[in-house]
Order: sequence, then C-alpha cells, then structure tokens
Amino acid sequence: MILDSFTIPSQMTAIGIPVPGGPDALVPEQRPVPVPGEDEVLIRVAAAGVNRPDVLQRQGKYPPPPGASDIPGLEVAGTIVAAGRSADMLVGQRVCALLPGGGYAEYAIAPAGQCLPVPADYDLVEAAALPETLFTVWTNLFERAYVVGGDRVLVHGGTSGIGTMAISLCRLFDIEIIVTCGSDDKSAQALEWGASHAINYKSQDYVAEVKRITGGQGVQAVLDMVGGDYVPRNIECMAEDGRHVSIAVLGGAKTSIFLPTVMSKRLTLTGSTLRPRSSGFKSLVADEIMRTVWPFVEQGKLRPAMDQRFALADAAKAHARMDAGEHFGKIVLTV
Repeated sequence: MILDSFTIPSQMTAIGIPVPGGPDALVPEQRPVPVPGEDEVLIRVAAAGVNRPDVLQRQGKYPPPPGASDIPGLEVAGTIVAAGRSADMLVGQRVCALLPGGGYAEYAIAPAGQCLPVPADYDLVEAAALPETLFTVWTNLFERAYVVGGDRVLVHGGTSGIGTMAISLCRLFDIEIIVTCGSDDKSAQALEWGASHAINYKSQDYVAEVKRITGGQGVQAVLDMVGGDYVPRNIECMAEDGRHVSIAVLGGAKTSIFLPTVMSKRLTLTGSTLRPRSSGFKSLVADEIMRTVWPFVEQGKLRPAMDQRFALADAAKAHARMDAGEHFGKIVLTV
C-alpha cells in the first residue's frame, strides 16, 4: 500500500562508503528507492541518528549483517509512505524506527515491529535520536543487568548518546547513576543532564571514587563500552551479586580478570550486540519499550540530549565531530 497522493521516486540520495576510511569516506550517491517486504515499511526519512557503530562501519571494522543495507544508519524518524501487505495499516503514520542499516538516505526500509509512533507534538529530528540508544540501554541495563529502583549503576561515557540515555532512564526509574567523563566540563554537563555523580576519569581514579560514593558497597550494575583494562577495574567497583554488561570494546577486545573476585562476589559478566539480533527479538523489545518507556515520551518526560544537526550531504562533517569526541548526546542528520 502507498500513501494517497504521494509519488515515490525511483531514485534517492543516500550516503555510501565506496572505500572504508575517515569521515571523507562518506559520499552522497544515487541509489534505488528500496521496496518494502510483506512485514516492512518504507519511511520517508526526516532525520537519521549518528551512532558509534556507523563510525566503525565507515572504518571497515563493523560490516552490516547479512541481508542488511550497506548504507550506514541504524535509526531514523519520518513518515511511512508505503508498506507490505501485513503492515499497510501503518501507512501515513509518523514513526521512529530501529534499522539494521540504511538510515543515511531519503528513504529507508524498517521492519514494522521495530517502529514506534512519534507523538504529534514531538520533533521528528529529536525522535530520530531515540531508537538506537533507547533499545541498547533498555536491553542491556534493564533486561540483562535487571536494574530496579534503588540500585546504583556505573556507566562509562556519560556524555555519549548511550550515556545520556542511561542517565535519562535511570532518573525516570529512580536508579542512582554514576558516570565517567573525559573532562570537568563534560562531568558538569552530565550532572546538569541528571547524573547522580560524574567522575573525570582523566584526573580521578574512578574505582576509588565509586568506592567513596557508595561507602565501599559498590554498584549493582556496570554498563561498559570500553573493555580492555577497564573490565578488572570495573569488577573492583561492583557490589556482591553485581552484573557487568559489555556492549562495546572501544578500549580493547581482550582483558585479564582475577576469577576469585568474581567467585567470591558472585558476579555475573555478560554482554551483547544489538544490530545482528533478529527482527523478532527487536520487535519484542519495541513492544516492551512501548509499554514501559513510551508513556514518558508521550508525556514529554523523555527526550534525547541533542548535540548538533547536519544535513544528509554533510554526513562527513557529522562523523568528524563524533571522531573528535567533543559532542554531548546525539548527532543527527536531517533530510
């Protein structure tokens, strides 16, 4: 089904990666407009979020999973203009969606089950900054680490998209959140956004600070994007029966830990990646988010931390800003 009075072109502008490399590897191209399958929708993209996995894909370090578009971009917001037979009731709706790829384009395909309705008074550009970090933080901090109100958590990268979303959700669910940041200015930004505590890891020993903040008790959960030598230090920060969730290895894929500490504290070490998971799994996550988190979106109580907006054609500039590491919250491409 196609939206009434709307003509879908045969070609669209999208961002390709002819050769992996730096930000300049992102090149505007003409691509065919994709056609939705039976359980899919075609979104006329208003905005697309920029995420760290996009940078890794640009560098040739994180290829798209089998069957996914080679166009980068894991989240968009816009209007559904066409749909497969099983999803035609969604045509005309404003949505944001989690994608396996293809977001840096004028049109994008999304599984119908991975779309969330955008309230009428909610900016589509802001909505585009929600899905990837919301799905990631919810599945890892709330499902894998099963944090609950009253818990304490440690999250690294406090001013990143993941970090700022974690702060927002912890504030909504009455969880004390300690974040690490790379400067005093960023620590101040994290505190202003709602973090309970912010540690400048360049000038402070975050292990000692976590112990001080918690009175030596430690945290119930750690959400870690760094890996490497952070893992054994994270373990020192954990309370008995604590849960450690790894979601990236930006600081190194290998580590060494002292197993007796894991055993004596009865710790759980786990991790996950979201992009390769099945559409069925992601649709179940979307259903849970719709029930438990989306009311806060509808009430205006959950909004992403927004950094800068760039035009789609300026995707290279957006990636240069992310590479520089000076952003606070989400960088978004507008279409």
